[in-house]
Amino acid sequence: MASWCVRVVRQSYSVVASPVVLRASPRLLCTAAQKKSNGQNSEEDQSVAQKTEHSPAETAWTEEKTKLEEQLKEMTDKYKRALADTENLRQRSQKLVEEAKLYGIQGFCKDLLEVADILEKATECVPKEEISPQNPHLKNLYEGLVMTEVQIQKVFTKHGLIKLNPTEAKFDPYEHEALFHSPVEGKEPGTVALVTKVGYKLHGRTLRPALVGVVKAP
Repeated sequence: MASWCVRVVRQSYSVVASPVVLRASPRLLCTAAQKKSNGQNSEEDQSVAQKTEHSPAETAWTEEKTKLEEQLKEMTDKYKRALADTENLRQRSQKLVEEAKLYGIQGFCKDLLEVADILEKATECVPKEEISPQNPHLKNLYEGLVMTEVQIQKVFTKHGLIKLNPTEAKFDPYEHEALFHSPVEGKEPGTVALVTKVGYKLHGRTLRPALVGVVKAP
C-alpha cells in the first residue's frame, strides 16, 4: 500500500514538471491577458462610441446656448435703450410742464402791458405845475393813476414780469429793438440814447423788447 502511494506521488510530480505543461502555461497566461486586454479595449471602444454618439447633441446644445446668449444680449440692449428713451421723454415732459407753469400767462401779460403803457403815458402827460391843492380833482386823479401804476408793477414783479428801461445801457439785441441810430455827443457808440417804449421780461425770457434809439459813431 505504501509503495503504491509513493508511485502515485511520483507520477503526479512528473506530470506537473512536464515540459509540455510548462510550455502550455505561458500560452494560457497570454491568452488570459489578451482576453482581459480585449475586454478593456472593448469597454474603451464602447465609451468612445458613446462619446461620438453624444457629440452631435452637445454641438446642437452649444449652438442653441450661443443663440440664446445673443438674443439675451440684444434684448438687454433694447431694454437699456428703452429705459434711456423713457427717461429722456420724462425729462422733456417735466421741462414742458415747468415751462407751461412759468410762461402759460405770457399771453395774458402781453395784454396787460398795453394797460401799463397807458397808465405810464397818462401820468407823464399831466403837467407837474397843475398838481396842487388849488386843483384837487386833478391832483386826486393823478395820485390814483400813480398808485394804480405802482400796484400793477408790483403784480408784474410777483409773477416774474420785469420792466426793461435800458437808458444809457449797452445795446442788447436780445432785449432791445433799435428804431434808429444817431450820433450823440458825449455818449459811447453802441449805447442806448433814447427809450421810446419800455420792454418786459418774463422769468428771464424777453416778452417784449424795448424800443430804443442807439448811439452810433460820428
